[in-house]
Amino acid sequence: MKAWSRWQDWALLVAGLYAALSPIWVDGSSGATPSLIILGALTAITSLVSLANPGVVATEWLNALWGVLLFVAPWAITYTQGQGASWTSWVVGVITVALSLTAVPASRAAHGQAIQH
Repeated sequence: MKAWSRWQDWALLVAGLYAALSPIWVDGSSGATPSLIILGALTAITSLVSLANPGVVATEWLNALWGVLLFVAPWAITYTQGQGASWTSWVVGVITVALSLTAVPASRAAHGQAIQH
């Protein structure tokens, strides 16, 4: 697999940027803003690493972890009362986990090709 070509990683990059920038247009409590920015930025950064190095399987699992953390953050950090922030966390979290898990097989295949050469 060529670098910068996997659609899941591009979609994860957009999802991460959306989460990181969402405090601009979503009213959230003080706990929502840092969690959305940090987890969104981590998702975007990990997606960029995965785009540049498609054979690194760990980046897909890291993005899945960031997605799970985004999903549980409204309850763990108690910002469920902020509907915009909590729904952003839940939706982006589910999308992140789903896209990450669909990218794992392609990443494993690219990893196997990199080892053979």
